[in-house]
Amino acid sequence: MSFGRPPSINIGSSPLPPDRGSFPLDHYGECKEQMLVYMKCLKENSSTSTPCRALSRSYLDCRMRKGLMERDDWSNLGLDKVDGQKARNEQDKSVKS
Repeated sequence: MSFGRPPSINIGSSPLPPDRGSFPLDHYGECKEQMLVYMKCLKENSSTSTPCRALSRSYLDCRMRKGLMERDDWSNLGLDKVDGQKARNEQDKSVKS
């Protein structure tokens, strides 16, 4: 029983870019440290993200710097009022403890 064209005939089909918010996996662990600090913060705060916003910014900044996601304006990500220096300080403090 056949439902449409055979899969070997893909005329006119072209790959689509991922939806906004989708980005490549960090296969080489380039931003693993930032991710672990952020996840630890979420766990300690019962999954409430408000106290962890600076760490979220740090993680996303790492991903943008390493080319794991497209660079975007912080206001589009909802992190424009989060201090980037504070994020780095919190991450350093968390890594040392």
